[in-house]
Amino acid sequence: MPAQNHISKLTLTNFRNYAALTIDLAPGAVVFSGDNGAGKTNLLEAISLLTPGRGLRRAPYADVAREGGDGGFALHARLDGPDGQVEIGTGISGGAGEGGRRVRINGASARSAEDMLEWLRVVWLTPAMDALFTGPAADRRRFLDRLVLAIDPGHGQRAIDYEKAMRGRNRLLTEGSRDDRWFDAIETQMAETGVAIAAARAEMVRLLAAMIDRLPDTGPFPQADIGLSGDLEAEIAATPAVDVEERFRRTLVEGRDRDRAAGRTLEGPHRSDLVVRHRPKAMPAELCSTGEQKALLVGIVLSHARLTGEMSGMTPILLLDEIAAHLDGGRRAALFSILEELNCQVFMTGTDAALFSSLAGRAQFLTVDHGTVGPTEDS
Repeated sequence: MPAQNHISKLTLTNFRNYAALTIDLAPGAVVFSGDNGAGKTNLLEAISLLTPGRGLRRAPYADVAREGGDGGFALHARLDGPDGQVEIGTGISGGAGEGGRRVRINGASARSAEDMLEWLRVVWLTPAMDALFTGPAADRRRFLDRLVLAIDPGHGQRAIDYEKAMRGRNRLLTEGSRDDRWFDAIETQMAETGVAIAAARAEMVRLLAAMIDRLPDTGPFPQADIGLSGDLEAEIAATPAVDVEERFRRTLVEGRDRDRAAGRTLEGPHRSDLVVRHRPKAMPAELCSTGEQKALLVGIVLSHARLTGEMSGMTPILLLDEIAAHLDGGRRAALFSILEELNCQVFMTGTDAALFSSLAGRAQFLTVDHGTVGPTEDS
């Protein structure tokens, strides 16, 4: 793994339940403990906004701004790494609305949120993701696209362009339009961006599968077999991209009447799915026990963290919300050992600091108490 990239200072203003907060952070493991509702996950959410998108909760900005504030929020991070120190800030002004998030890097306005990926990559695992294998395919696509974005910064813009084009096509469909020129232009863009999305996902699955193969056969986090379900993803492995684009474009043209009746586009990468199996048991992940699903997911995220470090040349920052409460003692010890091996800065939360006691002397322990954060006693 490359040298560690870590946040050394985090400042929040009018963010969730924090009116104003500045905390100095250590490299390596950082443990936030405190009561439910104290604001532990809010700190992780703030860090997750140091990357493109809406963060680990995917919340509207109006919900992120502190109640009773001016409607805006700001967060600032000082990042220390092998390339030196960088200052990253983001937030919205009061009344800026949903499109108003701005990013500044070393005091200068960034072109877009994707510019933050030049300096750090953030990966997270939250309790809401425990239902990933049994929930809707949209959740798995979103999870996969976050994995891709960590090693392919251009993936986010491709996804945005595809969604924008598809919304335009769906609008034409619901309006009953027969304007072939509009359809042709939109469908050409959907074919180009859609195939690029499918190719990036397929490459991620290939790379991640190779990384998962490096996990111990009988380790605490079982190996997962991962694949993609989708026409484009199946074709892209054996067919030149230009041919797949033309096939997809023709499919969209020929499917206009069908899609018009449905009121939406019925084929494309927005319908693909991530398929996961428990390798030792040769069982679909969705049929495994809750504990087995959690262990599979942890193994995938840790393998992806290692992959991100190797591919990007920078260690990712990991956010593990309420991770220890859902693992037995053996798996907790194994997790902490792997995290040290990965050499990442990792933020973990829990109501009971004792669950992290084996990290005493090797982690920074902070207590969160409804808007304040301070050192944990006896840590």
